[in-house]
Amino acid sequence: MPIDPSVAVGADLGSREFAWTESDVLLYHLAIGAGSRPGDHLTPGALRYTLDGPGLQVLPSFGVVAPTFHETDPPPLDLPGCEIDLAQVVHGSQAVTLTGGPLPTAGRATVRTTLTDVWDKGKAAVIWQDSVATAPTGEELWRTRSSIFVRGEGGWGGDRGSSEPVTLPDRAPDADATYAVTPQQALLYRLCGDRNPLHADPDFAKAAGFPSPILHGLCSYGIVLRTLTDELLDGDATQVAGFAAKFAGVVFPGETIRTRGWREDGRVVASATIAGGDRDGAPVLGDVALDLA
Repeated sequence: MPIDPSVAVGADLGSREFAWTESDVLLYHLAIGAGSRPGDHLTPGALRYTLDGPGLQVLPSFGVVAPTFHETDPPPLDLPGCEIDLAQVVHGSQAVTLTGGPLPTAGRATVRTTLTDVWDKGKAAVIWQDSVATAPTGEELWRTRSSIFVRGEGGWGGDRGSSEPVTLPDRAPDADATYAVTPQQALLYRLCGDRNPLHADPDFAKAAGFPSPILHGLCSYGIVLRTLTDELLDGDATQVAGFAAKFAGVVFPGETIRTRGWREDGRVVASATIAGGDRDGAPVLGDVALDLA
């Protein structure tokens, strides 16, 4: 069996030290579309993402990519007990929780990752990882939890897992905004450390069952967080304590993402879909929840 849960679950993937600078933060924000609208790059709101100096803030989603930001190889999949093909893997879900306050614009940290679960979905497997980032002083900075969806690797009779779906209110959203994904968005986002050829190489994408390269799920994740922060939190990233979402569908560069958000029970819940074109209404992110600081 390509996936052996008895080996995978609980496996310690070790730790790694990493560092980031203001330039990394600026590149990340540009890669998720900050300041991309005509004239937007001159506004104070956009400059909080795109201009270095004392006014620079960091979207919490940067914590997800910070440990691998300077990688140039495709993400490795040499996970204990898991023999899987990169072409069959898509991101399943992602969450980040800030435990040490707003992210600094530059710093050093160590991240330790553990495989925490393997679910059997019949025609696919879901592999979960938890990570904790700590400062050199030992202070915990943030936590992430993520899953990958491996097509064709289920069916061994294992636990199907459970979920807590996010219920959207039955009323008009408090925010309804769109973002036009640029044709080169995935090529720019690759510079944030994810060089999976699925997002750049047409032949690789076709071999994986897609008509053309798709946008990174984490790019959509960052776009939606930025949109909700701008539309409902006055662009103040320090109000975000955590952000979680399930990757519900693909985005092709050139499409438009529609984000709808609701203030609900002390947090923001949201949906993200494709707007316009042949795939109007197709899901992008589901179970979206933004926790407030």
